[in-house]
Amino acid sequence: MSIQAVPRLGRDAVLIPVKAFDRAKLRLATALTPLERRRLAIEMAERVVRSAAKLTVAVVCDDEEVATWASGLGAVVLWEPGRGLNGAVQFGFEHLRSQGVATVAVVASDLPLADDIEWITKFRGITLVPDRREDGTNVISVPPGVPFRFSYGPQSFKRHRSEALRANVALRVVHDSPLAWDVDVPDDLGVLTR
Repeated sequence: MSIQAVPRLGRDAVLIPVKAFDRAKLRLATALTPLERRRLAIEMAERVVRSAAKLTVAVVCDDEEVATWASGLGAVVLWEPGRGLNGAVQFGFEHLRSQGVATVAVVASDLPLADDIEWITKFRGITLVPDRREDGTNVISVPPGVPFRFSYGPQSFKRHRSEALRANVALRVVHDSPLAWDVDVPDDLGVLTR
């Protein structure tokens, strides 16, 4: 599979990394069957894609089923196998920038309460939305001309905040947002009843 050209570039874009649906949400294995985990991953990712519909939406992935799914929703598919999450996101971010996109917001695919995401890209500095435990980083929006190194994994919010401060631009951290709710472990499943 090759990289799809970015059609009708908008000024702002959302980059969503999506893992193969059959390999998604393995930490929920004690609470959900493989089929339930798969369905949940698809439902959450689709909600995130749809919540970004006013922007250019790009999905970075290394799975043919995900690529077909994303294309069916009208998203640009960035095919990037073998790099892991950080490498894939860095590639997607730099690729969108090289195609003329100004502000890029990287948004996790497991946000069951995602709604209109466009507001994230309107801040002139960097926006971070940590998960509600302030461990992971659910959203990172980077304005034009600002370089950024992504560093997902445990304690990523701390690293991303340090990277934002190093960039020496305005920083906005948003705690009170539906985007702070992600689903990683069985205790997170309660958010689905909201």
